Amino acid sequence: MLETVRAGRFEIPVLYEDNHLLAVVKPPNLPVQADASGDDDLLSIMKRYIGKKYRKPGAVYLGLVHRLDRPVGGAMVLARTSKAASRLSAAFAGRDVKKRYLAVLQGELKRPLTLEDWLRKDPDGMVRVTDEGAQGAKPARLDSEPLCVREGLTLARVTLHTGRAHQIRVQHAHAGLPLWGDARYGGGRPGQQIALWAAELTLQHPVRHEPLRLTCLPPETGAWAVFQDVIKELII
Repeated sequence: MLETVRAGRFEIPVLYEDNHLLAVVKPPNLPVQADASGDDDLLSIMKRYIGKKYRKPGAVYLGLVHRLDRPVGGAMVLARTSKAASRLSAAFAGRDVKKRYLAVLQGELKRPLTLEDWLRKDPDGMVRVTDEGAQGAKPARLDSEPLCVREGLTLARVTLHTGRAHQIRVQHAHAGLPLWGDARYGGGRPGQQIALWAAELTLQHPVRHEPLRLTCLPPETGAWAVFQDVIKELII
């Protein structure tokens, strides 16, 4: 960690920073960008950080090239130049960025599983599994690897091969293994924090063309507490 940016109740560790990129750990429940809630957001906070640190007058450029759901935390990369933003956006769209997550599943996953479904986002904002060829349906594929099974829960490493909205949550729920604490798709109860964490991003630096691997571990609270001994020994 390079340093930690504080904004209200949120602490945002900086994982990597140069003239082209800014990589941080997004805290759970912080929106990535401004929305109808009017709450502070990651993009605005980090723009203020760049402006203050480098004494930049006026508007600060910071490009959003991928997203995480508001309740989900973990590694995110932001672009500090328009050139970096363009190249990173193309890399994410072209699936040239390797994205791996940690998740706590309700139920016992005994062996690695590949999930392939067709997903559709409906007008109510819910994403649902549907039939191939259905209007608005998009293919979704992920690999889910069990790391530890304990107390009826599974700590899994999830590798995304597509980047659909709510994909990890919906596909696991459809497979009978909903994420712990997921109020929308998994029956999570009030006060529970969804156990989904963006643990690793591996990408090519957009200017230096060198591999860049960004990792971070989830908090020690909620469902993660059940697996702390395993998580601490993980080499992600």
